Amino acid sequence: MRSMHRRILHVENVIHHKLVAHSVTVLRIAVGAVFLGFGVLKFFPGVSPAENLTQATTHLLTFGLVSDGVSIVAIATLECFIGISLIAGRWMRAAIWLLAIQFVGILSPLVLLPERLFAGPSGAPTLEGQYVLKDVILVAAGMVIAAVTFRGGRLVRGDLPPSSAIRAGVPLAGEQKLRLVLEGDGDPLRFAELAERHGISEAQLHDWREVARASAARALAEHDARTEVPVR
Repeated sequence: MRSMHRRILHVENVIHHKLVAHSVTVLRIAVGAVFLGFGVLKFFPGVSPAENLTQATTHLLTFGLVSDGVSIVAIATLECFIGISLIAGRWMRAAIWLLAIQFVGILSPLVLLPERLFAGPSGAPTLEGQYVLKDVILVAAGMVIAAVTFRGGRLVRGDLPPSSAIRAGVPLAGEQKLRLVLEGDGDPLRFAELAERHGISEAQLHDWREVARASAARALAEHDARTEVPVR
């Protein structure tokens, strides 16, 4: 029984390492595909189920200054750009900011058109209401994508992959740790490669980087204090 339990834990560990490595990428591509698909539909009048709601919301947000035809094309173009960016993993800075703006528009009917979204029996959400409410999931997914992929962020685990061969021997010296930090800093993929090669968890390598940065900041401050020329 104990042997079976260890095997199950090993399988779970392998799966979890794979999820940490690839799940956010899959999420990014999936959300991008959703935005691209919905955006393409809006280019064709009468095809998108959200067309009328989108036009009504945009009419209120723009105080009627933008025509329905222009607004639906603009939103379709915006959604397609976001979708393509997320799928390709390119222009992520622009995509994340546009995604944040898009989410404001997506959820604004909850404030602007509540009587339309909750007109079912006893105030139950209509199909349009359900359509908007499920977008809360997209907002949460967008937050994860922004946190993990924007500006080079990524998920890491605090231990080694089960397939990694941990090198036995003397622990790394401080200078070796600093060399690894400098070699991989700024490149998350390089960090992962260095961690696996040297039998170190990525989390440990990130901890060393933070310690190195804090120590460097203190050393530079002390150096500036020692070399500061007094003003006469």
